[in-house]
Amino acid sequence: MSAPLFSLLVSGVAQAYVDPDCAAVAALGPPADYNEQAQADFLLNYFALATTLSPVHAPVPHQPGNGAIGLEIDVIPPLSCERRLVLDYTRTEDTNKAPIAPRPRITFAFPKTIWDLVPYAGVAYVPPVTVFGTRNVILSGEFGLGRVYDGGLSWSLRYHATLMKTIAEIATPFDPADTPYLDFYMGSTFGGDFMLGYKVAGVTPYVALGFTDVSTFFYIGDDGWVGNNFAPYAGFTGSAGAQIKLGRAVNAAAEFYTAPGVLYTGRLRISYVFQPREQDGEG
Repeated sequence: MSAPLFSLLVSGVAQAYVDPDCAAVAALGPPADYNEQAQADFLLNYFALATTLSPVHAPVPHQPGNGAIGLEIDVIPPLSCERRLVLDYTRTEDTNKAPIAPRPRITFAFPKTIWDLVPYAGVAYVPPVTVFGTRNVILSGEFGLGRVYDGGLSWSLRYHATLMKTIAEIATPFDPADTPYLDFYMGSTFGGDFMLGYKVAGVTPYVALGFTDVSTFFYIGDDGWVGNNFAPYAGFTGSAGAQIKLGRAVNAAAEFYTAPGVLYTGRLRISYVFQPREQDGEG
């Protein structure tokens, strides 16, 4: 993940680590439209967007006055060699470490307010535990305001924010014989969604359309170089999914999530609903 100037400074290095699985692609050299900074910007944006707090729930997550605690599983699709190769295809970044990001998540839907509007809030947190050779901390929150109608239609406006950091060897050594050093990556995202859903026989299909902004910081441990993101993502994000009620106190949801041009992925969530009440709501 290096800027063009840094690429020029190291272009004379005879040996740089290339993943054997990418050797054939690297041998062909970069395509005509390859841009070193654009490659770095994509990688920086990718992992921030991979940990955004998308809904993975109906527009109103469950009945007013109830809460839910559970586990969310975010799939992190592996990057191709074409996305991992940097420095004019002479080195691969070690990005495909964790195929999933599991995180505990809590939501609470407050009692109805004026015009039958339901405020809700949620938080998700991944503690600093080393998994797949990386130590991650992810803290996310959301706040929404929505309404559920008697016929099954529901909608909400939702705000979300996430701060994540990763400590791992990401930028591989230029010489495979060199001692690897840990790198530091931090990404933050925030944005808003408009959600629309319709409940039928205990299942609520929904869509969410919104805008998400990304900021990143990347420090390479072996040389103390800081990678700047010249094109932080700021644009459309969208979700399409469904929430289903499994018995009286368990909800499950599955979702397709995208930031077009950067990330296309799936997410799952299962939650235990506490203090269940028979009121108008989604869960």
